Amino acid sequence: MFGLRRGTIERLKKEYPKGTKVELIHLDDPYRHIPAGTIGTVEFIDDAGQIHTSWEKQGSLALIYGVDEWKKLQG
Repeated sequence: MFGLRRGTIERLKKEYPKGTKVELIHLDDPYRHIPAGTIGTVEFIDDAGQIHTSWEKQGSLALIYGVDEWKKLQG
């Protein structure tokens, strides 16, 4: 895992506040499969810049900036 700059983490926190809807494009996780197109709701962003998201019918899993792909739908 690589470290993000403090400015990048702060920008993510402003761009993706709690409640922001996102659509998954690609998740790079060998242990979990969440289908592309799944809609999620941002719960919070931690101090490492991981975007903790609750996925419809898929539980919770964080998005990793620079690794996973998603698009913002609202918020």
